[in-house]
Amino acid sequence: MGRCPGGPGSRGAEGSREQAGRCGGVPGGPGRGRAATRSPPAARGPARVHAERGRLAPRAALRGRSRDISARQEAATGGPRSRSRGAGARGKFCPVLGGMSVPKSCFGYPLSIFFIVVNEFCERFSYYGMRALLILYFQRFLGWNDNLGTAIYHTFVALCYLMPILGALIADSWLGKFKTIVSLSIVYTIGQVVIAVSSINDLTDFNRDGTPDNISVHVALSMIGLVLIALGTGGIKPCVSAFGGDQFEEGQEKQRNRFFSIFYLAINAGSLLSTIITPMLRVQVCGIHSKQACYPLAFGVPAALMAVSLIVFVIGSGMYKKVRPQGNIMSKVARCIGFAIKNRISHRSKKFPKREHWLDWASEKYDERLISQIKMVTRVMFLYIPLPMFWALFDQQGSRWTLQATTMSGKIGIIEIQPDQMQTVNAILIVIMVPIMDAVVYPLIAKCGLNFTSLKKMTVGMFLASMAFVAAAIVQVDIDKTLPVFPKGNEVQIKVLNIGNNSMTVSFPGTTVTCDQMSQTNGFMTFNVDNLSINVSSAGSPVTPVTHNFESGHRHTLLVWAPSNYQVVKDGLNQKPEKGRNGIRFVNAFGESFSVTMDGEVYNNVSGHNASEYLFFSSGVKSFTINSPEISQQCEKQFKTSYLEFGSAFTYVITRKSDGCPEPKIFEDISPNTVSMALQIPQYFLLTCGEVVFSITGLEFSYSQAPSNMKSVLQAGWLLTVAVGNIIVLIVAGAGQFSEQWAEYVLFAALLLVVCIIFAIMARFYTYVNPAEIEAQFDEDDKEDDLEKSNPYAKPDFVSQTQM
Repeated sequence: MGRCPGGPGSRGAEGSREQAGRCGGVPGGPGRGRAATRSPPAARGPARVHAERGRLAPRAALRGRSRDISARQEAATGGPRSRSRGAGARGKFCPVLGGMSVPKSCFGYPLSIFFIVVNEFCERFSYYGMRALLILYFQRFLGWNDNLGTAIYHTFVALCYLMPILGALIADSWLGKFKTIVSLSIVYTIGQVVIAVSSINDLTDFNRDGTPDNISVHVALSMIGLVLIALGTGGIKPCVSAFGGDQFEEGQEKQRNRFFSIFYLAINAGSLLSTIITPMLRVQVCGIHSKQACYPLAFGVPAALMAVSLIVFVIGSGMYKKVRPQGNIMSKVARCIGFAIKNRISHRSKKFPKREHWLDWASEKYDERLISQIKMVTRVMFLYIPLPMFWALFDQQGSRWTLQATTMSGKIGIIEIQPDQMQTVNAILIVIMVPIMDAVVYPLIAKCGLNFTSLKKMTVGMFLASMAFVAAAIVQVDIDKTLPVFPKGNEVQIKVLNIGNNSMTVSFPGTTVTCDQMSQTNGFMTFNVDNLSINVSSAGSPVTPVTHNFESGHRHTLLVWAPSNYQVVKDGLNQKPEKGRNGIRFVNAFGESFSVTMDGEVYNNVSGHNASEYLFFSSGVKSFTINSPEISQQCEKQFKTSYLEFGSAFTYVITRKSDGCPEPKIFEDISPNTVSMALQIPQYFLLTCGEVVFSITGLEFSYSQAPSNMKSVLQAGWLLTVAVGNIIVLIVAGAGQFSEQWAEYVLFAALLLVVCIIFAIMARFYTYVNPAEIEAQFDEDDKEDDLEKSNPYAKPDFVSQTQM
């Protein structure tokens, strides 16, 4: 540890005072050593004494202080910085007076941040691993439909982003960050354990039939667990990052900035691993009396990781630098702002002189330190106003972009991925891009002499996110060229499938088609349902009109096997199969009823000359078994499908061979997706780069510009912009009914670009401050006031010198 010579105990009190003067006093303070070496007021001359005694109105010196600090900070790379003070910039510390221990460091970083980063990694693994299972848990275990499951899911996520306000208030006003993190982490761990217990099938399966006998118990436990998790994860969100920032001394801004990058890296590494591992655990089979999908294991591992997170954090307790809470600060802030507004309104007459800032109207009742701190917070919160638009675009990678992927092919070389797995590209790119930006891009920008401040980084991040949606719109245009056209309004689409042994002729308004045996028309034909007339005929047979009430806006299949024998089947597919799955249905040309089992799904009692409903399967080759008492034991009953790709639909016609055994014939209803998901990588790359320079910088900026007693509150305000961004998505998507998806992407890109320009203008007029320096100056001035009060000879000396 680098220390100034003459540490505590080497030369007694005198040596300590000299050292305080050279080393900057107590670490984390202003670093000037003025309190220990300052002369009494009488020795500083009349002008200085007069200035010190006239501090009743807002000080002129303070008004210029922010500009001086800003000039120093903007001259440094990466935004707000303060002057490096010798060893402090290298992570070394001067001895702490008064018997305090010296903070431990490693490679210039406080050793305590290791525990904080590991804690965050485990906590994010726990949260995202649990969240990845929720929708399937709601649908397949609790038996909820899609709408109810989706509503509960989004309510839970919204609650997680509203709880940071409560956590910040508890941390800054009552318990402090450390105790808040520990307390709410215990609540968090209990919530994870409760939801893991709720997923144990045998908990209420008293008759051991594999189904819970009292599902309401599982629902109640699930809801209690989710509420506790939301309270825990939301409450600690603003505290952990701010607590990590507290560990750094003044002059370690470079190390602190890099810590926020490492912190963000830990978040994404935890989420990446958990979203891969927990679904793998879910598909395992476990249970005491009946074997089920192993939700207890899949939820139990995140619960264990949360317990590990808590233990690791507590182990580092003795190394942490803990800032004490300063009372109910939010109540003071609210009262101060209210008084300033009220006082300004009551003094709106021109005879009252204007004040530099509207909050200065509170100076009659509140001290200048509080007013200065509120100014810092309100100026940053004003900058937050445009930020939700970034999150409105960013969070769509889990919704709109995933839906876009369902209309694309997941075959990328020898790798095959599912549409919902494309989101992992963001986490992978984060892990790659954070070190590159930190170690390569930012240093290169600094060497070029560019002043790439925090707000400039955030502006660039918003621009990159806007360009990501332009890229998404271009990809969507390519996808739209390959999508099938479905009927709209009063239209109806029909295709003919001949499952007989003779050639059949079918006439429609304006066209006539001929289908050979075991064949179908080339795609669907579109007609107006009001003018639709269909006739079926065959060589040497009379014409048979088709009488059926066709439902407009739907596709239909006309099954024919003789001139007078036909069956109209409503397909039930008005869009590409969801989530990139493949629709399969069976048509019975065998004669006798049969059932089909495919990949765990069952088609029951498919009657003769009729079609089953579509069931949906993921990509790959699937096996199916045909079961019927009419099929001989010597016949082959098990068959394999062709390779299923993404977003296709097929009809399997089961015919009878000459030996009486079944034989499947394959017909394509909807062609598979042809545009590769690899085309989404550029938009993910742009969005990830935007996230790196926007989100990480925003975390650091929120911390660096917040006064010491409001750091968690400002972090909570930053997280609140995420919740508002999701609300914007709901409003825009609900208000604008777009016939083309690419148009919605362009709209979002344009909105963010406009917001980006507005934010750049706002940032241009923002003045960076160093709250630590300002608060240290207040502390210094307060000491001078106390010194004057304790010196009864200050006034006579002043008078005497003035007379002389």
